[in-house]
Amino acid sequence: MTFEFENDARAVHNMAGNAGYSLASNWFTQLLAQLAVANSITKSQLCVFLFVAGGQVPGTGIAQYTQQEITDGLNKLAEKKGGKKITRSTVNRAIGALCGYKWVERAGNGKIRLNVTLWFQGNSTAQHEVLAEIASEHDHDPTAFPHDIGPEHPHQEEFDFGRGTYTREKRTG
Repeated sequence: MTFEFENDARAVHNMAGNAGYSLASNWFTQLLAQLAVANSITKSQLCVFLFVAGGQVPGTGIAQYTQQEITDGLNKLAEKKGGKKITRSTVNRAIGALCGYKWVERAGNGKIRLNVTLWFQGNSTAQHEVLAEIASEHDHDPTAFPHDIGPEHPHQEEFDFGRGTYTREKRTG
């Protein structure tokens, strides 16, 4: 096992922009790229997901955007450059598809909850609190959001070391 650490406990990430940073599943990040290359996700779905993921309220997994705000935010650069724009109806369809993939869910009143096992802005303690809250809201249903996504989890088994008796047999040979 290898541990890497920084001697200065006050060291911070050096990230572009002033909106903070998020932690993303490496598996999911690679999957996004593979889906884009394979044309298995639309450009609109990818753009809506990334825009929403980048706008999370830290430590909550929630992005507070109406569909119109997402549309306006995505079109900001296109307006300046005279490029192609996304429509609100396309954003609506993209959000519906992303909900179907269990990457996000509608949280009401202009709120979208991200699947925090894929992308999360905050530390692990906050993520576990959000996961507990989500589980509670979904009656701890193992098939509900945000479950059933990602690679199959490796088999884990609990072992009992030290409570039983251990007999060593002498080898002869």
